[in-house]
Amino acid sequence: MEDLVSAVGLLARWDVLAALLVGSVGGVVIGAIPGVGAAVAIAILLPATFSLDPLVGLTLLLGIYGSSMYGGSIPAILINTPGTAVNALTTYDGYPMTKAGQAKRAISLAYSASFFGGIFGILCLILLSPVLAWIAPHFGSREIFLAALLGIILVVLAHRGQIFAAGMLASLGIFLNTVGLEPIKYTQRFTFGQSWLSSGVDLIVVVLGLFALSQAFLLLTEKEESPRLQKVTGSLFSGLKELFGHKRVAAVASGFGVLMGMVPGVGEFTAQFMSYTYAQKSSKNPELFGKGSPEGLIAAESANNAVPAAAMIPLLALGIPGEALTAMMLSVFYVHNVIPGPQLFQNELDFVYALYIAMMLLNVIVLIFLLFSTNLLTKIIQIPTRFLGVVILILSFVGIYSLRNSTTDCAIAAAFGLLGLILKRQNLPIVPIVLGMVLGGIMETKLRSAMIRVKEPLDFIDRPIAAILFGFIILVIVLHIRTLIIEHRNREPDADHNLHDTQMR
Repeated sequence: MEDLVSAVGLLARWDVLAALLVGSVGGVVIGAIPGVGAAVAIAILLPATFSLDPLVGLTLLLGIYGSSMYGGSIPAILINTPGTAVNALTTYDGYPMTKAGQAKRAISLAYSASFFGGIFGILCLILLSPVLAWIAPHFGSREIFLAALLGIILVVLAHRGQIFAAGMLASLGIFLNTVGLEPIKYTQRFTFGQSWLSSGVDLIVVVLGLFALSQAFLLLTEKEESPRLQKVTGSLFSGLKELFGHKRVAAVASGFGVLMGMVPGVGEFTAQFMSYTYAQKSSKNPELFGKGSPEGLIAAESANNAVPAAAMIPLLALGIPGEALTAMMLSVFYVHNVIPGPQLFQNELDFVYALYIAMMLLNVIVLIFLLFSTNLLTKIIQIPTRFLGVVILILSFVGIYSLRNSTTDCAIAAAFGLLGLILKRQNLPIVPIVLGMVLGGIMETKLRSAMIRVKEPLDFIDRPIAAILFGFIILVIVLHIRTLIIEHRNREPDADHNLHDTQMR
C-alpha cells in the first residue's frame, strides 16, 4: 500500500501528467496517419527522452505505444488502409461495415473493444506484479541468458515462411552489438583500425535508421496519396453498450493478447489471428466474418490493445524486450541507470506501479479524446504522404545529430535507412535486427558472468528455473521441427495429386 501511495505521488507532477497527455493524444494522431506508426514516432522522440526524467520519458513513450493502435483503427475502418501494421485485421470487418453504411457503429465498436483490451491487459499485469516480484530475484546470470536466448529463438520462429531471413537478420543484430569495445576487458573488436568504430554501433542510430529513415524514404519514393473521407455522424457511445453483448469474445481475445504479449517475439499479430479464429468458430453467424461482423472487429481490436501492457512483463521483470518498441524503451531505462530486472521490483516497486497507473490513465484519456474528436482526426489522415516523408526525414536527422553531435552517426543511420527500405521492399522483417542487438548484448554479458561458476555443461542448468527455461527452448525447437515435417507431408500428397491431374489431361 505504501508503494502504491508513493506511485500516485510520482505521477501527480505536472511534467509527468503533461507527458501522459501529449503521449496519449499524440499516439492517436500518429496512429491515424497511414505510413507513420508508433515505431517511427518513438524512434524520432527517443533522443529527446534521454534528457528527461525517466518516468516522464517512459510515460511519453508508453502513451504513444499504447494509444497508436486506437488511432490506427480509423483509416482501417474508413478507407481500408490500416494506420498501423497491427490494425490490418481491423480492415476485414471494419471496412465492409463502412461500405454498408455502418461507419459510426464500426468506429464506436473499435474504440470500445480497444479500451476493454487495454484495461484488461493492465489489470492482468497488476495482478501478476506480486508473482513477478517473487520470481524475479531467483533469476541469476544463467537464467537471464537462457531467457534472452529463448527470446531470440521465438523472434526468429515467429516469422513463419521467413525463418532463414529472420535468423540471418537477428545474427546481424548480434554481430553489430559486438563492434567496438567489448564489455569485460575493453579490448577492441571488428574496428579494423577505424577510430569511428571504437565506440561501437549505437542502438538508437540503428533504430532511427531502420524505422524512421526507411519509412521516410518509402513515403518519398511511393506514389502521392491523399485519401478523401466522409464524416462520421452521431454519438460514438453506443459501442460501449454493444460491446457487453459480445463480452465473451472481448474477454477471450484480450486473454490471447495478454498471453501472446508476454512471449517475446510473438506479439499482436499472433494474438489477433488466434482471437479472430476463436471468434469465428464460436460465433452463431460465422458467415459474416470478413463481411462486416462486429464480433470479428471486437476480437481484432481487443487482442492488439491487450498486448502493450503484457509486453512490459518480460521487459520489467527480466530486462528482456519482446519486440522493437520495448527494446527502444529499454534504452531509456539504461540511460537513466534504472535497470529493469530482478532488482527493479525489489528496490523501485513504486516506480513500477507508477508505470501501471500511467498506462491505465492513458486508455481513459484516449477514449475520451476519440469520442469527441474523430472527425478532426479524419482530416489528419488526408496529409500528403510525401510531406510526411520530408517531415520524418528532417526530424530523424535532427534527433540523430543531437545524440553525439556526430555527422558519422547521420551517415550510419542513412545506411541503415537504405537497408530498412530494401527490407521493406522485399517484405523482410526489420525487428530481428534490433532485438538481436539488444538481446545479443544481454546474452554476452550474462554468459560470460555465468561461465565463472560453471565447471561442466550440465552445471549451466542445475537450477530449477534454468532447467525449465532450457526445457522450453528444446520444446519450442522440437515443436517447430514437428510442424515443418507435418507441413512437408501434407504438401507431398497435394503435389502428387496435381501431377496426376496434369498427366490425365
